[in-house]
Amino acid sequence: MSDYPVLTADDAPDASRETMRAVEAAFGFLPNLHGVLAHSPTLLKSYAAVTQAFGESSFDAVEQQVVLLSVSFENECTYCVAAHSTVADMVGMDASTLDAIRAGGDLPESKLSALAALTREIVASRGYPSDETLRAFREAGYRPEQVLDVIAGIGLKTMSNYTNHLAHTPVDERFAAREWAGAGAGA
Repeated sequence: MSDYPVLTADDAPDASRETMRAVEAAFGFLPNLHGVLAHSPTLLKSYAAVTQAFGESSFDAVEQQVVLLSVSFENECTYCVAAHSTVADMVGMDASTLDAIRAGGDLPESKLSALAALTREIVASRGYPSDETLRAFREAGYRPEQVLDVIAGIGLKTMSNYTNHLAHTPVDERFAAREWAGAGAGA
């Protein structure tokens, strides 16, 4: 049972309503995640702000989804893997790349594989990636400051992954075609 039902802009706290309406206008619908985040106007506004900031990071749209999916895979967030798989399709991520992320495997493109590996290792090690993984990231063509952009993506997904774990957020119909059963279930 969840203490956090999905709210609408009509039944959310007053301090969440403006952000919820902005999200709905931007996406054309209000994702269930945002309806859950709305219980805490602070968390909802933080999530919206970090989402915008990460969207302006040094990573292109596909790389951003690699980071967000890798975090969600590592944290076993079924909601976020489904949602970001849908977004990955929309931004043109190669199907073999998406399948590899959803399975926790090596990606077919070495640069994206280094990005996914670093992201997963930072999450799994609680911020202590190995020198070898950092070196592979740089050798793949990334700059040292981009490690910090990865951390921004990790912070973003940690907010949503943990919220979804607590709330058992139902996957939106728009993401249902990309449902994911968890790391042990494969793609």
